Amino acid sequence: MTGRATEKNNSVDVARFLFFFFVLLRHQLVFSLDRSLIRTMETLKNSDIFNRIQPHEYMRRFIDQKVRPDGRMLDRFRETMITTNVISTANASAMVRLGGTIVVCGIKAEVCEPALDAPNQGFLVPNVSLSPLCSSKFRPGPPCEQAQAVSEFIHQLFSRKPHLIPLENLCIEQGKVAWVLYADIVCLNYDGNILDASLLALVQALRHLQLPQAEVSETMVVEADNEVLLRPFEMTRFPLAATYCVFAPDAILADPNDAEEQLTKERMTVVMDSDGDLLHVHKNGGFVLGVDTMAACLARTRTRLGEVMALLK
Repeated sequence: MTGRATEKNNSVDVARFLFFFFVLLRHQLVFSLDRSLIRTMETLKNSDIFNRIQPHEYMRRFIDQKVRPDGRMLDRFRETMITTNVISTANASAMVRLGGTIVVCGIKAEVCEPALDAPNQGFLVPNVSLSPLCSSKFRPGPPCEQAQAVSEFIHQLFSRKPHLIPLENLCIEQGKVAWVLYADIVCLNYDGNILDASLLALVQALRHLQLPQAEVSETMVVEADNEVLLRPFEMTRFPLAATYCVFAPDAILADPNDAEEQLTKERMTVVMDSDGDLLHVHKNGGFVLGVDTMAACLARTRTRLGEVMALLK
C-alpha cells in the first residue's frame, strides 16, 4: 500500500509540475507576443510620424528599394473594376474603380442644332466633377482647375480629327437636328489618377450607348421612338490612357495614388487606341526623360492596354 501511495504522490507531483510549467510557458509566450506587438506598433507609429514630417524622404527610401509604400512595384497599376449600366435613368452609364478612386459616368442624350461648320455631326460634351464628396481637398463651387483640365483633355481627345467616334452617326437630319451627348463624370472617391479612371468610364459608357430612333416630322418636331433603340457607335477603336508620375528621372511611378501625386508635381499621360497605336503623349514639363525611359513607358502602356481590354470583354 505504501508503494502505491508513493507512486500516486509522484504522479500528482509530476502533473503539478507540468501544469505550472505550461502555465509559465504560456505567460512567457504571451509576454513575448505582447512585446513583439508593442515593438511593431511603435515601429508603425514611428513610420507614420516620419511620413508626416518628411513625406518626400519617406517615399524616396521606398523608391530606392524599387517598391512603393502601398506595396506595389514602380510599374504596377492598381486593381481595376468596371461595372456597366449603374444609372437606370441615363442613356448609358459605367462605373470604374481604380484602386481607391471611384468614378461614375452617365450619358444623357438631348437634341440640338448642329454647328454651321459641321452640319452633319453631333456633339460629345464631357464634364468631370470633383466635389468635396470625393475628397476634402476639393471645395464646393465652380469646377476646380484639375476637373477643368481633365474635362478639356478628354474633349480635345475626342474632337481631334480623325474622330475616335463617328460624330456623323449623331446627326438626325443634316443641318437641322442632331444628338448632343452630355457625359457627366462624377468622382465618388478620390485617390489619384482621375484621368485614367474618367476616360475608361466614358469609353465603357459609350460602348453600351443606345439612342432611340428619331426623325423630324413635317412640323419640324423631333419624334423619338423609345421602343426602338439603336447603337450609334460600334466602338471598334477607342482610347485608353496610362498616367505616370515622375518622382525622379530614373523613378517613374505608374498609376499614382493621391499621396504620390502630391509628392510629384510632374506627370505624363500616354494615350493609345484599342489597336495599340499611339494617339497622344502629354507631359507637364519638369525632368527631361531619356529615350529608354520613354520606351519603357510606352511598352508598359501596351501591357496595360491588354489588361484593360481583357476587362472590357
